Amino acid sequence: MEVTLMLNQTWMNDAQVREDVLREMRLDSRLKGVEIGVAVSDGTVTLTGGVGSTTETLAALEAASRSGGVFEVVNNLKTDAVAGMPRTDVDIARAVGQAFEWDALIPHPRIQVAVSNGWVALHGSVDLLREREDAERMVRRMEGVRGVYNLIEVSPPEARAENVREAIGAALKRHAEREAEGIDVSLKEGTASLAGKVHTWAEKQAILGALKYAPGVERVNDQLSIDPYF
Repeated sequence: MEVTLMLNQTWMNDAQVREDVLREMRLDSRLKGVEIGVAVSDGTVTLTGGVGSTTETLAALEAASRSGGVFEVVNNLKTDAVAGMPRTDVDIARAVGQAFEWDALIPHPRIQVAVSNGWVALHGSVDLLREREDAERMVRRMEGVRGVYNLIEVSPPEARAENVREAIGAALKRHAEREAEGIDVSLKEGTASLAGKVHTWAEKQAILGALKYAPGVERVNDQLSIDPYF
């Protein structure tokens, strides 16, 4: 049975959500020629099939997240073995190190890299959650990488919940969404806990994205719920 959702004052059933997701994927050049199964149930999108790289997996997840009417995305995609002449572990480690050195936003002297059978392990510490995720995202896009173990720790300076709340409010304003007063924010030992309601999946992603830039946030306890009617 299909459920009817109203997001941003637009009625969308599961079939319409699926068409919107497929449209976003067709428009993404990273997914050209990639066949991905899309199923939708009550606003939850499930992606299935095989892709050639983690870059394609990320592209598919991003395309689904951009689509209207999406409450949640379930990733059941499988990454196929890299075809052609594979890079050696030494090649991959060298490429990762060089990429980190050229990116001014990644504190490369504080990150160590180990590679085994195409799997990259990242160790070390950074100040921001965003730096931890940027390092992983960069590695996942690289040729020959089969997967990433992100063991980087976030060791930030002292933080306050007020700073986290300000970061969330600024993110919502940039996305032309409502103010952040209805969201409860607490910060304890580096874990930012969020509770409350948001209107859309995009609004929720804007809030979670803002936390990556908030000093002092090491982990996120996401208790936000999506309710288009409140």
